[in-house]
Amino acid sequence: MTAWQVLSPGVQTTVQDQGRHGWRHLGVARAGAMDPAALAMANRLVGNDEQAAGLEIAVRGPRIRLPRACRIALAGAEIQATWNGEPLPMGRPLDLPAGDLSLGPLRDGLRAWVAVAGGLDAPVVLDSRSTDLRGGFGGHDGRALVAGDLLSIGDAAPVKSSRGPVFPAWWIDVDDPWTVDRHVLRYLPSPHPAARELAGTVWHAHANSNRQGVRLEGAGLPGGGGDGLSEPVAVGTLQLPPDGQPILLLADAQTVGGYPRLGHVIACDLGRAAQLRPGEPVHFEPVTPAQARALAHEHAHRLARLRLAIAQRV
Repeated sequence: MTAWQVLSPGVQTTVQDQGRHGWRHLGVARAGAMDPAALAMANRLVGNDEQAAGLEIAVRGPRIRLPRACRIALAGAEIQATWNGEPLPMGRPLDLPAGDLSLGPLRDGLRAWVAVAGGLDAPVVLDSRSTDLRGGFGGHDGRALVAGDLLSIGDAAPVKSSRGPVFPAWWIDVDDPWTVDRHVLRYLPSPHPAARELAGTVWHAHANSNRQGVRLEGAGLPGGGGDGLSEPVAVGTLQLPPDGQPILLLADAQTVGGYPRLGHVIACDLGRAAQLRPGEPVHFEPVTPAQARALAHEHAHRLARLRLAIAQRV
């Protein structure tokens, strides 16, 4: 079995797949890619099932030694990627000979995803290979990568040998149009009195944000509290702490919380939130349940068209 060697880990690189579903009643977070659609389409580009595990990169990526030829694809925020110093494009299958894959800083976004033909062969824990950083399990020893780690790659069709990277002239725009304007997030307001006021304030992503959630900074909202009864929360829930600065829960979110709930960001906009860099502005736009359903259908149709386009080319 092939194993990639991590020469340098980047800022935060983790093994992720489509997440750990069906365990929240036991307090287990979803985890998984912060933008599941981006990783799913990258997997399609290399011929994998969409559920295959890949790498999620935040801020700056790793440098990896490839012991033999392989096929990869890059999706998400634009990343400075090279093989043995040669630049690599995104959004298409890349056949790489043995050598060094360097994934540098990300531009115009915070996260990118790497799929490899065969998928990353991490242990399956509770039906998923995803890393749960808060729980310390899944992925590669339940943590972000460090130098010296070996990443096992699953079986895949062999890649033809060559002296350098080989890739087609075409590419697929795997980034949804929803992720382009990541500064507008649509949400279903809750009955809380401050829920509608959320839309009338300019917020900024706080530096103290992570995979659990994006902390927001702004003028502040009234009615925050921390002594209420704990209630279920989910990926996309907007909480209101006592300081009046909302928190948008993301992939590693807890399953219950005592803060008031302002509403829920619609699923097809969560990929936008995954790309928010510290200090960037965020505007919230309320939608009705009917509008949310229509946007979900539109999102699903776009992904279906991408699957067809990829299948015709790969």
